[in-house]
Amino acid sequence: MKATGIVRRIDDLGRVVIPKEIRRTMRIREGDPLEIYTNSDGEVIFKKYSAISEMSENAQYVAEIMHKIAGCPAVVFDKDHAAAASGIPKKEIIDKRASAQLVELMDSRGQFFCSNGSTNSFFPAEGCERTAIAAVPIISAGDVSGAVVFLTSDKFTEVSDLQKSLISAAAQFLARQIE
Repeated sequence: MKATGIVRRIDDLGRVVIPKEIRRTMRIREGDPLEIYTNSDGEVIFKKYSAISEMSENAQYVAEIMHKIAGCPAVVFDKDHAAAASGIPKKEIIDKRASAQLVELMDSRGQFFCSNGSTNSFFPAEGCERTAIAAVPIISAGDVSGAVVFLTSDKFTEVSDLQKSLISAAAQFLARQIE
């Protein structure tokens, strides 16, 4: 665990303020759910809650099926990181932070499809060498929980109609699993 040198007092209602610098670094926003843990050393640990990470096995199955049917790499993101992937080496994407463009797409609840000859694709994760050809947010009970992304491959540099349908269905399926 990393020491920050920041000390906060608990107020009379039992609340503690997480410093802005830490919230910014950890991408914690107002309304984000946090899990609270304790350990035998008397430490209290706050961890961002991710419904996608809680169901990582299902997310991995979805990524594998999408890759097999669509023929291009598939990645499932929670709101911050790549949680599951198929069609590319795991070390290339898993646990990498979602890029600012992908976070903005999720926040706006928009969809992205790279069409014929389009040059507006983006890198879905920081340090990822492949660009996205499609991205759809996972929206469950009105909240964005993550996104499903197809990446470029040797065969695919634009999204097909089949891939559009598949990625939309996968996002809806994962949303239902969260509910």
